[in-house]
Amino acid sequence: MNGQEVKAKEEETVIDVARRVGIDIPHFCWNRRLDRIGACRLCVVEVEGHPNLVASCSTPVAEGMKVRTHTPRVLEARRMNLELLLGNHDLNCTICARNLNCRLQEYAYDLMIQETPFKGKKRYDEPDHSSVSIARDNNKCILCEQCVQVCNKIQTVYAIGLQKRGFNTKVSPAFNTTMVDSPCVNCGQCVVACPTGALTEKSSIREVIDALNSEKYLIAQTAPSIRATLGECFGLSPGTPVTGQMVAALRELGFKKVFDTDFAADICIVEEGTEFIKRFKENRDLPMITTCCPAWIKFAEQYYYTQLNHMSSCRSPQAILASLIKTYYAEKMLLSPKDITLIDIMPCTAKKYEIQRPEFTGEADYVLTTMELAKIIKQYSIDFNKITLSDFDSPMGESSGAGDIFGKTGGVMEAALRSVADMMTKRDLQDVEYNAIRGMETMKEAEVEMGGELIKICAVHTLGEARKLLEQIKAGESPYHFIEIMACYGGCVGGGGQPPPHRKEILEKRAQALVKEDSNKKLRKSHKNPDVIKIYEEYLGEFGGERAHKLLHTTYTNRCIIEECR
Repeated sequence: MNGQEVKAKEEETVIDVARRVGIDIPHFCWNRRLDRIGACRLCVVEVEGHPNLVASCSTPVAEGMKVRTHTPRVLEARRMNLELLLGNHDLNCTICARNLNCRLQEYAYDLMIQETPFKGKKRYDEPDHSSVSIARDNNKCILCEQCVQVCNKIQTVYAIGLQKRGFNTKVSPAFNTTMVDSPCVNCGQCVVACPTGALTEKSSIREVIDALNSEKYLIAQTAPSIRATLGECFGLSPGTPVTGQMVAALRELGFKKVFDTDFAADICIVEEGTEFIKRFKENRDLPMITTCCPAWIKFAEQYYYTQLNHMSSCRSPQAILASLIKTYYAEKMLLSPKDITLIDIMPCTAKKYEIQRPEFTGEADYVLTTMELAKIIKQYSIDFNKITLSDFDSPMGESSGAGDIFGKTGGVMEAALRSVADMMTKRDLQDVEYNAIRGMETMKEAEVEMGGELIKICAVHTLGEARKLLEQIKAGESPYHFIEIMACYGGCVGGGGQPPPHRKEILEKRAQALVKEDSNKKLRKSHKNPDVIKIYEEYLGEFGGERAHKLLHTTYTNRCIIEECR
């Protein structure tokens, strides 16, 4: 490769080897987790003996192959392919959500494209803003098909696909409908996959800025994973924890209180753990499945509505804290819930959908993703990297390490096991590490012995893996007692509102930052959190009790479009 002898594995393609040895080949449609379709033709290279240039993403390596990746012929072909893409592209870069963070823009600069020589009719589609979570603008689409592959092959949601042919080909829900009419679960993994600005989160920035300038009592809550990802928006290395900077920036923006969703994660574990133990002892509705992820919940309501009894009735941590802020905290501060504006800082586009579910109406007012929060901080000219650190507010700012790891795949299950093990054995167990369910494998399983009982557990991320588990349950063949499901690859650190890129090695660093936060805390079990115990004593009653169930639990709905049509 470029005159250098390199070793390769038989199943690798040319681009795999190039990246491994530090040679960067431009690409749009290539992704390690997706099929190699060679759609964009930007990754072409010269291979000795081949009369034509070949796509490096779909060309397998061979013994003795001689590859040249940046010859004049290759560079000219890439430049022409890029010019063709730009010839049919909306070039309003300065007002695009992906400006300065767009691979099309980056490659055009690298290849020194200063004009678009291919003139003619351009495709035009009216942008689709029907979804509460995701905006779609086909005028910025380059037909790389990454979003289609992620939605259909990784997530198995089938919300979008290629419609029409030739010049009129476009990515769209079936029958030219809108996103809100499709089976989209709002996970935002299509947004993560999109290299341009064709798919973006539906922004709530203007509404939040209006709220910041109102007379309302402003409260923010921040999800566990945000502290491990927000720093990347300000030039810090992936996996750099920025809890203190994040809280300080929110205060400087004008929030009166900043609470930690980790606190609600601890409450979620207490409720979910209590619920699991009861089900396990009664041998009822097993396996029980965690319900922290709104995209996974909507997926289940659409495709597996006959298995909803397997889902925990516990709200997500975000919804738990929203409920407590508008009830417990409002009463404590002698405030009307209507005078409080609650803004949730979340890693997830699906949270924008979650707060609009009828059962949560009147609680959280707006959701900002990590990317949106970074944009507001920059708009207010706050020097994020030099700001004086600040702590969360009491009484809902103290959390255990178990709350921190909620933001990564396997973290909810590990946090739950720490409390369930103590509750079942009636002991304060010292071993709180559950390494079998750590890591980036999309399916992790283990057997855990607790109080003489053997509990089979499983943690998966991506909805395609969830579908496999639900098919097992549907067939009555599931071997598990307790299951964690996260819609996004890597868990919340890979959510649809997190900063790109979402490469595996970056997600691992983000997850490791949360593990480090957990291991550095003295308090590592949710049910031991003194502030959690206090709120139960003052307001909620016993773990899993009637008042706690009313405020912290929910129900699920059959959202199957086919059933509705019938």
